[in-house]
Amino acid sequence: MTDTQIFEPDGRAIPYADDGSSGPAVVLLPARGLNISYLGPLAHALVEEDFRIVRIGPRHPSTASDAAVSLHDLARDVVDVMDHIGLAGAWIGGHAFGGTVARTVSLDHPERVAGVLLLGVEGAEQTDELAAGADSEIPEQARDAAVDSMQRAAQDAAPEVEWSSLAPAVPVLVIQGSEDRLTPPVNGERLRASAPDRVSVVQVDGAGHLFPVTHVGATSWPIEDYLDWD
Repeated sequence: MTDTQIFEPDGRAIPYADDGSSGPAVVLLPARGLNISYLGPLAHALVEEDFRIVRIGPRHPSTASDAAVSLHDLARDVVDVMDHIGLAGAWIGGHAFGGTVARTVSLDHPERVAGVLLLGVEGAEQTDELAAGADSEIPEQARDAAVDSMQRAAQDAAPEVEWSSLAPAVPVLVIQGSEDRLTPPVNGERLRASAPDRVSVVQVDGAGHLFPVTHVGATSWPIEDYLDWD
């Protein structure tokens, strides 16, 4: 896997890693407050199956003004990296909050999105207590408190409809852990019920919130099957 690179448009420091060169392109975005390192094993598994996987992390706020961003700004960061590496379109996916940003990309820039991949679906009922429980599973080296605060503020400032809606005609693949308490399976089922013609749901049995790390095979296989079929 390639080392993380930093793209700095207009002074924004956006980390990314671009692996693979053929097959379907997938952009992976990490959960809130996390860097792209923990998604490395999943990216590797997909690259081994001839996918092009681009992991894009959140910009790091270096000043107070940098921290005052919107979900639309974070979506723009994703598209700017895609422009930088010459990626015209891709499936845009993310884990938990990363999926929220992915949905925002699909709403703001639908021409760049072949489909949306949600590794757990965020819901409005998420609580700090549940988030704290999930955080206990996350490696310390993957966390960034400043990024977490920036992303939390961006999401809190946005009406739910701005990030929970689905872009018209865009297919959605949901993969979710059966034991995930932070992004529980019921969220994915509700999303499928809202658009059964284009939302598909795959459950990873026995998996908690960090299923993209703990159940790499069970997470990668439906992505391979669905995107190859698509």
